[in-house]
Amino acid sequence: MRTIFYALLTGLAALLALGTAAAGAPDTIRVRIVTTAGPITVALDRKHAPKTVENFMDYVDDGRLDGTQFYRTSRRKGDPKHGFIQGGIGMDARRVLPSVPLEPTSETGIKHSDATISMAHGADPDSATGNFSIMVGDNPSLDAHGDYRGFAAFGHVVAGMNVVKKILAMKSGGGRGSMKGQMILDPVRIVRVQRLNGTPHPTGRPKPWLINIRR
Repeated sequence: MRTIFYALLTGLAALLALGTAAAGAPDTIRVRIVTTAGPITVALDRKHAPKTVENFMDYVDDGRLDGTQFYRTSRRKGDPKHGFIQGGIGMDARRVLPSVPLEPTSETGIKHSDATISMAHGADPDSATGNFSIMVGDNPSLDAHGDYRGFAAFGHVVAGMNVVKKILAMKSGGGRGSMKGQMILDPVRIVRVQRLNGTPHPTGRPKPWLINIRR
């Protein structure tokens, strides 16, 4: 009987510890994106966009964004100082993780205003992986409206908007479809992406892109 009692106490203590850990997880996670054009620091809104932030942090904590690029500059026609830049894993299938369901702005309340960071996706709104965009100026066309689900905004830049604007102004060309003329001719390397607070939670998945580097 005493053994059962202590087992119950141990189990209860474990559950309380898990609850405390979850409650102690920060609502805002800060991340530094170190690039060859300079550093950018973002504050991610885990409280309002938990799935999107968790997805992004999986890439950060695994090091999947280290050594990638900012490869796209989308300048607004007639107002080239505004638009957005895009970076991440690109088409590198070795770094990709499973997609997460879109958290639209109509649910999160996080709009595509100046300095907002947002997940990129393809034709399927639920296809976001490891590519993201940073707004320069407001981009309400990326918000959800009507049947259009838009994109998942999940935080904002708190330092380094001068770097974002520098990347936006870089020479571009090539590309096709919606990206025609928008590919940065000399892409900006993302040296590393660092978590600044909270506890890292690597996925434990294989890292095949590192195989050649280790040789």
